[in-house]
Amino acid sequence: MPQTLDAIDRRILRVLQNNGRISNVDLANQVGLSPSPCLRRVRLLEESGIIDRYIAVLNPTKVGVGLTVFVRVWFKTQDAAITHQFAETVRKFPEVVECYLTTGECDAIMRVVTADLHAYWRFQSDHLTRIPSVQSVKTDVPMETIKASTGLPLL
Repeated sequence: MPQTLDAIDRRILRVLQNNGRISNVDLANQVGLSPSPCLRRVRLLEESGIIDRYIAVLNPTKVGVGLTVFVRVWFKTQDAAITHQFAETVRKFPEVVECYLTTGECDAIMRVVTADLHAYWRFQSDHLTRIPSVQSVKTDVPMETIKASTGLPLL
C-alpha cells in the first residue's frame, strides 16, 4: 500500500527528482521549510524507501550510446521457467536499460541502447536471439524523442 504523502513531501520529491544534488538549505528554501525539518523529512523519505536512490542521468550521445531502440520479444512458451530464464539472462546485458514482461501481443518489451544501428544488430544477433527462450524479436527504431523523463508524476 502506498505511503501517504503530504503537500510538503510532494514538493520535496518534485525538487529532488529534478536536482538530486541540491543542498538541504536550497531545498528547504524551495519547499518553504527551515533546514532541520526539511532534512528530517528527506531522511524519512529515504528510510521508508520512497526515495530509492540518487543517480546521475547521463547524456547518451556524449557517452557513446546514442541509439535507443524498442524491442518486442516473443517466447517459445510462457511457462515460469522460460520467463525466469529470460529475465536472468536479460539482466546481465548492460545494453538493456529497461525490460518489462507484458500482456498482449508480445511477451516482453525492452529499451536497448547502443552506439549505433550496427552495434544493435551485433547485440541482437550475438546475444538477444541466442537466448534459448526467445522465439522472435521485432525492433522499433524511434525517429525522434518527443519526451523522455526520469521523474514520476506526483499529483
